[in-house]
Amino acid sequence: MSLAGRGAVITGGGRGIGRAVARALAERGAAVVVSARTTAEIDGVAKELTTAGFEAHAITCDVADEASVRAMAEAAVKRLGTVDILVNNAGIALSNPVKRLPLEEWNRILAVNATGTFLCSRAFLQGMIDRHWGRVINVASVAGLRGSRYIAAYTASKHAQIGFTRALAAEVADRGITVNAICPGYVDTPMTELSVSRIVEKTGVSQEEALERILALSPQHRLIRPEEIAHVAVMLCHKDGEGINGQAIAIDGGSGMH
Repeated sequence: MSLAGRGAVITGGGRGIGRAVARALAERGAAVVVSARTTAEIDGVAKELTTAGFEAHAITCDVADEASVRAMAEAAVKRLGTVDILVNNAGIALSNPVKRLPLEEWNRILAVNATGTFLCSRAFLQGMIDRHWGRVINVASVAGLRGSRYIAAYTASKHAQIGFTRALAAEVADRGITVNAICPGYVDTPMTELSVSRIVEKTGVSQEEALERILALSPQHRLIRPEEIAHVAVMLCHKDGEGINGQAIAIDGGSGMH
């Protein structure tokens, strides 16, 4: 398939899933903007893509800040012409039992993961409606499909993200726009490395034992590769994927089967 002539914005685009999605879309002809708070990381991804012959730009943004999102959206449209594809990938994850969960931590996780998805989607939605074509892909989590211990704030934010996905999908279903969520399990990214470190810190087990605890959650006994998430994102942008709307697609090696 070709995405030539399409403009795509990927938040959280400086590493892991975001980086893989940006490359996959660029390889199929889309002009991309990678966005995140860490300027050095997105500059590195944009340079990597332009060196490979693709059109890519880096725009710094805090998705939880309305003014920052507005500025990013204006800059993205200026550089790309149109933004037809939005991948809401920016997110944070922290863990605490509810009895020790600070309100500040709760608010921050909800602000980035849920409110950030809303702000970015709203910023680009009218342009998609005007052109009667658009793809909004929200990178959620299997935590948005079920509950887990010690990640109440993260779980709540991902449930909110999936709920927003379904509501927006219903709202624009007749406008040529699809809105879907991809729900990964543990992915081979820096976020999972951080999860391993937290297990080590809180339990005293070794790095190997901590990783084994995570791998044991998957029937395939492995981490998902970022490229697997990118493949599904590309599929959702394909013309043959336009019937997929309002879905929460789990990519977790089958851990949600039981």
